[in-house]
Amino acid sequence: MTVYESDLPGVGKKFELELDAERTLVVIIHNTGKRELFIRAGDADAERLVTLSDRLARQVGSILEGAHFQPVATESTATLLGDAALLEWVRVPTDAPIIGQTLAELAFRTETGATVVAIDRDPEAVTTPGPETAIAADDTLVITGTREACQAVEALVTGGDA
Repeated sequence: MTVYESDLPGVGKKFELELDAERTLVVIIHNTGKRELFIRAGDADAERLVTLSDRLARQVGSILEGAHFQPVATESTATLLGDAALLEWVRVPTDAPIIGQTLAELAFRTETGATVVAIDRDPEAVTTPGPETAIAADDTLVITGTREACQAVEALVTGGDA
């Protein structure tokens, strides 16, 4: 799949994703945060599918990313950020050995090489957790690092081997 990105001066950015030989998905992200999705078939004019607020777009994005449901039963979700970096979601089971420990005590970065960038905790995410943030059952840790570093965090979370 090819993705084209272009600036829209005074508006924001446009992303075009080739879905197949005939169809293109066009996503316009406005400077205000609003998102518009269009579908274009061949040389025809693009047809608007939906307009989303910033908040709604982020919710839909997290659903598409698999943060709320994964068709294959796993305890984590990974997104490739580059050649070696991943962004991964790891759920903390209710019997995890790390429950109650703070990020400072766990020292994920020192121990594994991965960094906790956010914690998704009902009813809302802790977007920038500090070292004093304690891990709770059913938290979802959003971590970044190499595949090996992310696997090491999963092992610490579950009490298993990396």
